[in-house]
Amino acid sequence: MDSIRVGIIGYGYWGPNLTRNFYELPSSQLVAIADLRDDQLKRAKSRYPGIVLTKDYQELFKANLDAVVISTPPKTHFKVAKDCLLHDLNVLVEKPLTLNSRDGEELIQIADDRRLTLMVGHTFEYNSAVAAMKKYIERKELGDLYYIDTARLNLGLFQRDSNVLWDLAPHDISILLYLLDENPISVSAQGMPCVIPGVYDVAYLSLIFPHNLTAYVHVSWLDPCKVRRVTVVGSKKMAVYNDMDTEGKIKIYDKGIDAPDYTNGFGEFEYNYRSGDINMPNIHFTEPLLQECQHFLDSIINHTEPQSSGRNGLRVVKILEAAQRSLTKSATHELIPW
Repeated sequence: MDSIRVGIIGYGYWGPNLTRNFYELPSSQLVAIADLRDDQLKRAKSRYPGIVLTKDYQELFKANLDAVVISTPPKTHFKVAKDCLLHDLNVLVEKPLTLNSRDGEELIQIADDRRLTLMVGHTFEYNSAVAAMKKYIERKELGDLYYIDTARLNLGLFQRDSNVLWDLAPHDISILLYLLDENPISVSAQGMPCVIPGVYDVAYLSLIFPHNLTAYVHVSWLDPCKVRRVTVVGSKKMAVYNDMDTEGKIKIYDKGIDAPDYTNGFGEFEYNYRSGDINMPNIHFTEPLLQECQHFLDSIINHTEPQSSGRNGLRVVKILEAAQRSLTKSATHELIPW
């Protein structure tokens, strides 16, 4: 199988970006696009003449496809993905995989039974800067990790049938799982619905990982500044990944503080501050979405489990479920059932 016949389901906000990549990749053949809206299909037709267009995604089952890419609202992910898997199609579905872990487990079981690829669009796991950050952590160049802080903020896009936790937090949770290669033990969350009653548009998460490591996630639809940042603080050095920087997306700070040895008096008690150089490693950057799409195709061709597999996506959903419970219980720490 040298060329994968691909159909796109959902040509709204993120669908055009996925379509562009699968159209341009030599190992895929873009065959069809499905969307409920006539204006979206008209836009797709102007860019991809000759592609099959339909308002009913089930029409794609007659198009002799190998795979589908689902970029529809999260509440539809389970139904559409299950339908496609039962028609023996490999599936790439946008995050989150599903809105509850039970549905996620069912999709994984169907994919396993039929030996199909099920992959989730955790794009930042295919980001060159995030991969470089992971290497710094694995090589212990930052020392023992003290904590990680992430921020994903912007003004919009509001969704009445979702909240900021399920919309933005999957990105940072997937980054944390990728960087640490460990599951958190528990999570607490607090937030507020500011604009629409009952719809949380600001949230703060605290995740407890093994070895006394805490990670903090701040997500908001109500911030005046667009922020995409991950800060890793270690005993030797500190690293900041800022996705909004056009150059130097990662900065390594040779900064820190050492506690003094035991002293007899307060006058002898002094911390040792380190303030060294700031290093900006040169990273060969390729569009993460392009790498994600190619990885999906390679996983199908080589019959290998993708990095952001359905199981990986299920881990994120379980954390989000526990965080949602915490939100409704006044920020209690919720154990995550692994």
